[in-house]
Amino acid sequence: MKQTFLLLIFVLARGLGMAAKVDTVSTSSLDMHKDIKAVVITPGDYNSSHKFPVLYLLHGFSGNYSDWIKKDPELPRLSDEYHMIIVCPDGDFASWYFDSPVKAGSKYETYISSELVSWVDKHYSTITSRTGRAITGLSMGGHGALYLAFRHPGIFGAAGSMSGGVDLRPFPESWGLDQVLGKYSENPVRWEENSVINMLYLLTPNLLDLIIDCGTDDFFNMYNNKLHEELLERKIPHDYTVRPGGHTWEYWSNSIRYHTLFFHQFFEKNK
Repeated sequence: MKQTFLLLIFVLARGLGMAAKVDTVSTSSLDMHKDIKAVVITPGDYNSSHKFPVLYLLHGFSGNYSDWIKKDPELPRLSDEYHMIIVCPDGDFASWYFDSPVKAGSKYETYISSELVSWVDKHYSTITSRTGRAITGLSMGGHGALYLAFRHPGIFGAAGSMSGGVDLRPFPESWGLDQVLGKYSENPVRWEENSVINMLYLLTPNLLDLIIDCGTDDFFNMYNNKLHEELLERKIPHDYTVRPGGHTWEYWSNSIRYHTLFFHQFFEKNK
């Protein structure tokens, strides 16, 4: 009995010492000529002798790199549980993760998909292939994650969206979209081409592992349902869930737990 108790104490103590580490790092963008902060969460068992998968987790409109860790302080537990690195980049106040054709110095597609990925792979012990990378996000970040993965399937092998703004066209005067795409009335084709719901032609079945969800009370719900229907029509496999909830952190803090499990399964099957 005494030996069992001592073993339990040892296991608990070791577990406490294996807590994930949260760092704020400074990365750089040559294209935008500036340094950009990011939060990087490494699991408690992180070490340079092992290669770890990476989940890129994008914030929403008006947010920044620190949103996720401030709003969901339990996030490091998911890094520990699934033995993955979680990177929370800064996507500016309203970049929508585009390389903007109208806003000088806003090239967040290039930054996330190329510059940041290269920086992370250089500074951490990562799986440096698409089978070890996933990307997801909320709202603007949900759109951004699908947009980047659809356009860069050689970089990301799996993608997700939580309450994503997957169709930009119904919101011509909202959330700074006209600042990065130009006015809808003057540039309708640009808005059409850059709405995720119109980019499914880039996909083939099983090109990406996809997980998408949205709350029943979310103003983006009908557009996510439409995206789901079009993916079904094109026979693109994906996980799609509608749960009670709105466009809130309560919803996203719950949703990220399903996404990390989904991506963990993707990483495991591709080991």
